[in-house]
Amino acid sequence: MFDLGWSELLVIGVTALIILGPRDLTKLFRELGRFTGKIRRMARDFQRAMEDAAKDSGVDTAAADLKNMTSPSKMGMDKIKEATDKFEKWDPTKSTAKPRDRGAEAAKESEERAETVRKANENAKKMAAEWKAPEEAEATQDTAEPAEETPKSETGA
Repeated sequence: MFDLGWSELLVIGVTALIILGPRDLTKLFRELGRFTGKIRRMARDFQRAMEDAAKDSGVDTAAADLKNMTSPSKMGMDKIKEATDKFEKWDPTKSTAKPRDRGAEAAKESEERAETVRKANENAKKMAAEWKAPEEAEATQDTAEPAEETPKSETGA
């Protein structure tokens, strides 16, 4: 506050002892202590009065709400900070994948995939046959009709 060090206080104390004397110096320190106590009490009373006024007016709840709204943890900023910390520590030269033993598991997956592909091929053949069936029937009807028309044209002439 006043930025007085121990050496300055020692000089002031020795000077006061020489000027006032030992008897008056004790009275001075006693009065100085009482005065300091009164100032502290007044400061505490003032602080309590201000806190009571803030509670009565609702300023304390508004201040608490504002503090909570701007809190980094409430805004999710702590998660962003964690992510940036992880990114800063990330070394692209190191592999993050952990090796796994996939022997039996890979073989099973391979068989399942092969079976799925086989079923898909069979279904595709069936669908292609169903689509071609009406076209083939139409094509056979088209070739059969001109053969029938030929004798009719001969008889009509």
